[in-house]
Amino acid sequence: MPDAALRLTGLLEQLLGTPLPVRIRAWDGSESGPPGAPTLVVRNRRALRRLLFKPGELGLARAWVAGDLTVDGDLYTALGLLSGLVWERGEDARGLAGTLRDPQARAAALGLVKLAGPPLPPAPPAEEVRRPGHLHTRRSDRRAISHHYDVGNDFYELVLGPSMVYSCAYWPAPEPGATLEQAQHDKLELICRKLGLEPGQRLLDVGCGWGSMAMHAAREHGVSVVGVTLSQEQAAYARKRVADEGLTDRVEIRVQDYRDVADGPYDAISSIGMAEHVGAARYLEYANELYALLKPGGRLLNHQIGRRPQRDESAYHVDEFIDAYVFPDGELAPIGTTVTQLERAGFEVRDVESIREHYALTLRRWVANLEANWARAVQLTSPGRARVWRLYMAASALAFERNRIGVNQVLAVKTPESGDSGMALRSRTWGTPDA
Repeated sequence: MPDAALRLTGLLEQLLGTPLPVRIRAWDGSESGPPGAPTLVVRNRRALRRLLFKPGELGLARAWVAGDLTVDGDLYTALGLLSGLVWERGEDARGLAGTLRDPQARAAALGLVKLAGPPLPPAPPAEEVRRPGHLHTRRSDRRAISHHYDVGNDFYELVLGPSMVYSCAYWPAPEPGATLEQAQHDKLELICRKLGLEPGQRLLDVGCGWGSMAMHAAREHGVSVVGVTLSQEQAAYARKRVADEGLTDRVEIRVQDYRDVADGPYDAISSIGMAEHVGAARYLEYANELYALLKPGGRLLNHQIGRRPQRDESAYHVDEFIDAYVFPDGELAPIGTTVTQLERAGFEVRDVESIREHYALTLRRWVANLEANWARAVQLTSPGRARVWRLYMAASALAFERNRIGVNQVLAVKTPESGDSGMALRSRTWGTPDA
């Protein structure tokens, strides 16, 4: 009689010291666990070997990406239930070493080894990043950006929709019935209003993606825009969009590192979802470079994901799954750290707006787009890459909903010595200084 699921459930509960909140379906067809709960499908013994050789989040991620492990049922519910065992528990190889001092846990681990079969560590999936060298050099940044953004423009069209905006949308209340495209339009318009854009001004869009912000600002506010990206695929796509809309006289898209932009000063700078790639060691350099590129009185709108601060900031480490499969070398900072670094560069920070819940809504729409076009997404990339994106976006939606991470728009001004910021007294109307 098939009993792998029952054996696996018992061994995992013995090792973890707590009941499993999900059902288990094993490779032999057997099932065990709470009735009605989402089912974790362990398709083969290789999934166990991945977890044994890399305990915790990275082992689970490798099993998921390789297709050795999947979920039958609502993915969000399953991730929410598993978060207490993985992400919030923080189990990894070091934590497991302490657990194994307990004789019962050690016996359970040995049982899992026997159940897993021959102890050969499976090779990581092809989608996992393998990168030598130092972080956040020009070369390593280009490589990291290419890994994430050069997946294929057709794939991004499936996920992001016609707006081709890969950052948090700005949703109306109540949200039901609103379209993703309108919410992304509203986000771009909000940024333009915060920057106080007027006809004839120059805007630098750092990390311009597929050109949506640059085109919106040029079309709706009459500014001239330079957009820079490190992704060749993004740049080619953005240039075609610009040409198709007849905006080549006002929008220039460059494949260029922001540190190499030398044709300032600009009236305004937008940096939307780009600063997460900069890294803590380079953040002050990033802030200094943007400050130097602005005219006196010029504005910066920095739209950036942030994390909760830790009691011991030296203990912060980058999420293993995100680092290995999604954003290589990406780092998140608390909003207080970001504001401090911008002020150290000379900026006057005038407004900080948290739009955390908006990102959760955006991610759920992207996941729905991916799931609705799954076969096409797999065809355009690979089964593993599509699984990476489904897991990363669904898990991120939960992280935003649970306040594990947030997203903030920071409006900062290069205020001259006169102290005239050019801001309206009631700036939340986001009009011009005379409004």
